[in-house]
Amino acid sequence: MKHNRKISIIGLGYVGLPVAVAFAKQDRTIGFDVDKQRITELNEGYDRTNEIASEDLQELEIQFTTNPAELRNADFHIIAVPTPVDEDKQPNLSPVLKASKTLGSQLKAGDIVVYESTVYPGATEEACIPVLERQSGLRCGSDFSVGYSPERINPGDKAHNFTNIIKVVSGLTKPTLEIIAQVYESVITAGVHRAPSIKIAEAAKVIENTQRDINIALMNELAMIFNRMGIDTHDVLAAAGTKWNFLPFTPGLVGGHCIGVDPYYLSHKAELLGYHPQIIPAARRINDDMGAFIAYNVLEYLKNNGYLVQESTVTILGLSFKENVPDLRNSRVIDIVHALEQHGIKVQVHDPLADVQEVMRDLAISLNSKQSLQKAQCVVLAVPHQAFIQAGWAGLQSLLEQGKGIVIDVKGVLPRENVPDEVILWRL
Repeated sequence: MKHNRKISIIGLGYVGLPVAVAFAKQDRTIGFDVDKQRITELNEGYDRTNEIASEDLQELEIQFTTNPAELRNADFHIIAVPTPVDEDKQPNLSPVLKASKTLGSQLKAGDIVVYESTVYPGATEEACIPVLERQSGLRCGSDFSVGYSPERINPGDKAHNFTNIIKVVSGLTKPTLEIIAQVYESVITAGVHRAPSIKIAEAAKVIENTQRDINIALMNELAMIFNRMGIDTHDVLAAAGTKWNFLPFTPGLVGGHCIGVDPYYLSHKAELLGYHPQIIPAARRINDDMGAFIAYNVLEYLKNNGYLVQESTVTILGLSFKENVPDLRNSRVIDIVHALEQHGIKVQVHDPLADVQEVMRDLAISLNSKQSLQKAQCVVLAVPHQAFIQAGWAGLQSLLEQGKGIVIDVKGVLPRENVPDEVILWRL
């Protein structure tokens, strides 16, 4: 379906860039970001997130810019900037409010602004619209309008992408909703779902990831229980999974920019309304404690198998928040690193996808190249990047001292039927 809107995307990260690429396949699109290095890289055809191929960036009509004035050449603006939490686990709306301020100074009568950033229900109307009005001098609802369409990008997932996932859309008014739906329908092959209000669309986004967080927390709690029983969690789940309505969740570290963050936004709004949620924060505590639980088992296995803890070296494979992506945001692998270092263990971390400078800047640790890794008494396969899976047991054994030692397979991805005799395996 053709529309007559000129599109701009504000924020060109994991969410914004695929959106810009999809619309640019139709018509020239403006891509704005405040990161000058990011814009330089994109203009050179390089996407550091590994989501978009170089040839796609070079062939498409996307005007990558750091100049806010270019936004005046568009009339349909999509804001797709991060919405993290602060050190106290409270919503940090600073990026989305700064983006609103930047766009507001360029806003024109007749423009439509759509937010894709995850926020708590009510934030678009309560926090964002006032910034747009103040900066533009225009009135929302009469001079310009606003909508919300929650992002559903899954980094590293090539099967589910921006165009083949059903898109939830909402608008301040029914006419706005129809325009927004028409614009997204022009690129979304899976179709759109019209939510009755902006607040409902915002709520839908935060509960999608809150539901996953709670289900994974249950699996993590089961893993801790079954560990004490001496039975394998994955064996239990395989047996239970033969029932038709048993949900296929597995234990693991929960980080990233969505599942490990969105529940805090919902809890924050609930607290403001005088309701103190119980299940949501309990799930968050369980999932945030998994790094410490894994580290505890590393220590126990070292001690129980005759290794002196303070003379041991542990190699951790993978630092990003999930497999096959370089994204470090809210990675919980760092919790394992810190817990082990507190016990005097020498920890070395290797991740072939993570950026060395970014790791040092954001996490204050040094990455090891594969060649610089010293032989270890224990290897923790924390993030199963494809390179680690392809190397298999032989690759892991090569990292152990004399090919003997402990392997911690956090996600249980390695085949157990051919575990080398010299390896002692533990998995979550």
